[in-house]
Amino acid sequence: MSISLTEAPGAPVHHFRLLAEGTTVSGGSTLPDPAAALAAVRLHGTDIFFPVPGPPRACTQQYGGPQVAVVTGWFGGRAVHSTFTRTDGCEIARWQALAPLLGALAGGTGAV
Repeated sequence: MSISLTEAPGAPVHHFRLLAEGTTVSGGSTLPDPAAALAAVRLHGTDIFFPVPGPPRACTQQYGGPQVAVVTGWFGGRAVHSTFTRTDGCEIARWQALAPLLGALAGGTGAV
């Protein structure tokens, strides 16, 4: 998977890669904590990357910051192209679930 993270409009883009074979991180991964990123993807991947439509959700109207991350690649044999933001409570929860994939060390927020 490839990750492009922008901290704020006009800020430099940080690029990361997560490469794995099954449950093992492969060489060439450039995330700060690739093992934590792979664990987060394996735990949340299907639901986060391919959400099933359902009833509308109530999301808190809190703002978590201007960060934007775009994740592309493959998961479970399916093409992934997902955008993550911190624009409301639901999006902040998605961001936190995959924070290691978005450039954070385990337990961090994903902000560089």
